[in-house]
Amino acid sequence: MELFDGGTKRRLPHLVGAKLSWIVVLLAVIFSGVALSAPITADESQNGVANVPADAESRQAADLRDEMGGSEVVPAIVVLDREGQALTESDRTAVEALAKTLQEYSVGGAPVFQQLAEDGQAALIGVPLSSSASNDELVTIVEKMRAQLADEVPEGMRAQVTGGPAFTVDLAGVFDGADTRLLFATAGVVAFLLLLTYRSPWLWLVPLAVVGVADQVAITVVAVGTKFLPFTTDGASVGITSVLVFGAGTNYALLLIARYREELRRHENRYDAMKVAVDRAAPAILASSGTVVLALLCLGFAESPSSRNIGLGGALGIITAVVYALLVLPAAMTVPGRALFWPFVPRAGQDVPERAGFWWRVAEGVTKRPVLVGAVALAALAVLMIPLTGLKSGLSQTEQFRATPESVTGQETLGEHFAAGSSQPTIVVTSTDKAPAVRAAAEDVEGVQSARPGTEADGRTVIEVVISAAPATDEAFAVIEDLRSATSEVDSGALVGGTDAEALDADRSADRDRWLIIPLVLLVVLAVLLALLRSLVAAVLLVLTVVATYAAAMGAAWLVFTNVFDFPALDLTVPLLAFLFLVALGVDYNIFLATRAKEEAEQSPGDVSRGPISLALAVTGGVITSAGVLLAAVFAVLGVLPLIVLTQIGVIVGIGVLLDTLVVRTVLVPAMVTLLGRWFWWPGHLSRKPAGDEAQPQKETVAP
Repeated sequence: MELFDGGTKRRLPHLVGAKLSWIVVLLAVIFSGVALSAPITADESQNGVANVPADAESRQAADLRDEMGGSEVVPAIVVLDREGQALTESDRTAVEALAKTLQEYSVGGAPVFQQLAEDGQAALIGVPLSSSASNDELVTIVEKMRAQLADEVPEGMRAQVTGGPAFTVDLAGVFDGADTRLLFATAGVVAFLLLLTYRSPWLWLVPLAVVGVADQVAITVVAVGTKFLPFTTDGASVGITSVLVFGAGTNYALLLIARYREELRRHENRYDAMKVAVDRAAPAILASSGTVVLALLCLGFAESPSSRNIGLGGALGIITAVVYALLVLPAAMTVPGRALFWPFVPRAGQDVPERAGFWWRVAEGVTKRPVLVGAVALAALAVLMIPLTGLKSGLSQTEQFRATPESVTGQETLGEHFAAGSSQPTIVVTSTDKAPAVRAAAEDVEGVQSARPGTEADGRTVIEVVISAAPATDEAFAVIEDLRSATSEVDSGALVGGTDAEALDADRSADRDRWLIIPLVLLVVLAVLLALLRSLVAAVLLVLTVVATYAAAMGAAWLVFTNVFDFPALDLTVPLLAFLFLVALGVDYNIFLATRAKEEAEQSPGDVSRGPISLALAVTGGVITSAGVLLAAVFAVLGVLPLIVLTQIGVIVGIGVLLDTLVVRTVLVPAMVTLLGRWFWWPGHLSRKPAGDEAQPQKETVAP
């Protein structure tokens, strides 16, 4: 198999042949069984500062507080109210009784505290919980508290558990059973689309089984990776990795099977047909998967730990998918024989119907009027970009969920009657001798409700600051910045931390990551295309088309988010992740099309543009469209989880993939190739190929 047109022939071992196919399938079954049964669990991300860069100020403040022994507890806040009515004397008595009852959940006997709102319409109870408690432990405690409150709160009074532990529990609830829901939803979508694509009662089972096993094996591979590589996993990264494996793995399977079916019409021996299919399809698949893997590895340079989790975990998942697609799938496809394609069994000597069907007519229409159709495609993309002028980014803590969990409604109620930051105070770590002055400076900051000294040790003091703004909002971030400025003037070594400070630092790291990772990804994609196509013009133009697709998809998705979902803004991580997935995955279809056009151009007597791109579009149109629709549907499956960030990624990537498949690859790229002619391949050897008949090849006829 010639890789990247490198001149020297390097052949992969062909894992096809009567006995060898059975051996490969058997070995794959054994290996997969061992991997699936291996007692290996991934290292999971912890909450709090785990998603903040290690050198961020809030992370340093948290580390110092840990050293001082002042972060053993974090309060769960119970908010009690009558939804706008004043609490009665009996209600206040009930609150005192509940505080005594909830003491049993307090860690180490730390006292439960309570407070009545100044307006007399609400009360809060703070229950100190262990800050080192695992997610499972917090889930158990918070669920017991909620159940007990439901039984003991007086009729007409509402009790809601909020605060850091409650948000952790509700976020964990989003991913409770997520693996199973995602697996079944994704497998169902893939099965339906494969059945629709092949119209065979059993052909779809083979790629679905291979990709499904690859997805489960990838879980073990990622778990092993967390032991040796600098990343951990969480619900979001696991879900995205699963979608990547299913989507990309099925795309590779579709391309290979389409080429195999084409070669079965040319070869009597199915093993010979598969050898040729692997030879022809593997370069595009390897280039495609290599682009995705390298792009994901670019996230390894991100400051945000959550981005690194997705990048490294996703890269391992894609590697697993391509191994199964190129080693296991060919063997599995040849075992059953041609009957696997029943009732549309390809026979040796048949004409290739794709060259006389719908996609051939599309190719003729595009290449005959390249200026008109290219201009229309560009205009359509430009119109979709217009909504970007109103795009907003940044979600507060209470805006992370599509559904409204109790922690969110509780935080909203808390903000109506108390300072919104009461549940999760900001901390200032300063030297003890300057603590009084730092406290006074903090109290003078607009938006600060109160500041009181807390833990003191090793010559340092922690000052707990309550701010009035809702957590993780622009208003809260402004207070944090003012607080950092004011305290640093008194003590240059003062550090401001806490939940709002962590969110602000995470936002800044996300912004920094965008400026670093996006250019890196573009360079990676450009390098792969240069190595594959040996054409600077082709590589640059294809990169520009996927960037345009990304911008159009973002604009179209923003319309959907504001008019259908009523989302207030994009999550800060979405633009970077959506860009990475769209550029890395979207360029796949251009790679599939361009490599086939290059193959046809090399075999053509002189036409290196219009004829080859027409043939390439005709023979790849069906499979690439099917792959694009399937990938878009698979990413849309992320919407089964009620977390806004995953819904936004799914919608943006889904729209972008459809645009790439149906507009860019179908219309814009063929039009550009036709217009530029041999210059599209400059400075590669095709740009210097002796000119021949530039007329479009005659259409092949279909055997009756």
